[in-house]
Parts: sequence; C-alpha cells; structure tokens
Amino acid sequence: MLLKFKGRNAIVAGACGGMGLKISEKLSKNKIKTLMLDIQDPPRNFIRKNKFLYFKKIDLTDYSRVKKIINDFYLKNKSIDYLVNAVGVLWFNKDRSSVNIDLDIWRKVFKINLESMVYLSKIIIPKMKKSKFGSMVHISSVDALSGDDKPQDAYGASKAAMIRLSKSLAIQFSSYNIRSNIVLPGSIDTPMQDRWKNNPKAKKELSKLIPLKRIGKPEDIAHAILFLLSDEGNYITGTEIIVDGGITAKP
Repeated sequence: MLLKFKGRNAIVAGACGGMGLKISEKLSKNKIKTLMLDIQDPPRNFIRKNKFLYFKKIDLTDYSRVKKIINDFYLKNKSIDYLVNAVGVLWFNKDRSSVNIDLDIWRKVFKINLESMVYLSKIIIPKMKKSKFGSMVHISSVDALSGDDKPQDAYGASKAAMIRLSKSLAIQFSSYNIRSNIVLPGSIDTPMQDRWKNNPKAKKELSKLIPLKRIGKPEDIAHAILFLLSDEGNYITGTEIIVDGGITAKP
C-alpha cells in the first residue's frame, strides 16, 4: 500500500538514534520537509543523501532554544504537520529500582524522556491548531507495561507516563483534527542496545524468546510510525501500537 500524506512539514525529535534516523529517512523519501533535532550528530553524509532533511544540534531539555529553533522552522515553512517524538535515554548502569536509584538520575531520566514531550507539545500543538491539522507519534516502550525483577524503574515509569499524556492530548485536541498516538517497541537493534556487541550470546538467547524469533529492526518501528502519521491512519488517535515480535502476547 502506498501511503499518502496531506502534510508537508515534520519535526523528528531525538532524530539521530536508530529509530529516529530511519523515520527521518522515510519521511524524506515521501518528500516531507523534516527538521531533525538531537543532541548528537547524524552520520556523515546522512543529510546530504536525503534532500528533504535539515538538522539542528540541540539539547531537547533546553526549552527556550527548542522553542526558537522550531519557531524559526515554522515561520519559514508556514506549518508543522507531523511530530515524531523519539527522545529517550536508557542508562543500564545507572537506572535501577526506585528504592536504590540516585535521585539525580531519576530526575534526569524524567526530564529527558517525559519533560521534553511536554516542551514539544507546548511549542508545536498551538501551531497545529492554527492549521487544524496534525499527527503526532511518540515512542514509548513495552517496558511501560510491566514490572521487572531487574528494573530500570525511571525509564519504565517515564515511558508509561508518556502513554497517559498522549491519550490526554488526543482527546484535548481532536476537534482541531490533531491526532496523538504511541508506538511501544520491544527489543530493537539500535545503538541504545550497544551491550549486545559485547554479548552476542545474550542477543541470540533473547531472540529465541520472541515469537517471531528475531530482534526488531529500526525500520519495523519506522513503518508503524509512518502509517500512523499518514492519511491512511487518519481514524487512529489516542491509542498505542505494540511492535515487539509478539513477546508481550505470551502468557
């Protein structure tokens, strides 16, 4: 199925992680002018190879600077039609049970994973309201759905809060034809999972537990996001789509 897109301008926040890069690339291929925002740089020549992409290096917890950059993009292009929020950190060596976690780490994780979502909403939704059109997809995680005996509690709790916030935004702004949805990835082979490089056996063992018998790829998430953004997904809002190879369906 060939997807159609009414809008022409997009923001991808957290654009230089594995999933952010892939969705930015696919938006560019659909001739959607896309502003990529991230604290890290994209790979060399990535922007040059994708003619509809623009990049600004920025700390997405810096509200004033985020606002200025997005406002500049809006003034130049007259609309912001799509938002993909791929912002997120998972610090395996620091994020642990809420009973034992350093509270500074807890606050930093929530500031990056959740507060940045609030910033983006405050800046972008009023612009979508003016054009009475917009589609937002936020990337959460299946970690938001259950507990763990080896937890990253700050990560899981912040990602769970994203689901609640997305649902609320969907209801609040539906009369303006603004949609908000969540994608919940399972285990995806991205730089966030660099630990697998040093322990390929663990990756192989994990893939055996997944019903589809493989670790997910960034394009698996990008395909789901692209559909939710598209005209073909225009009756979907306030929901979440799990993309995990079936592992959360297991008893």
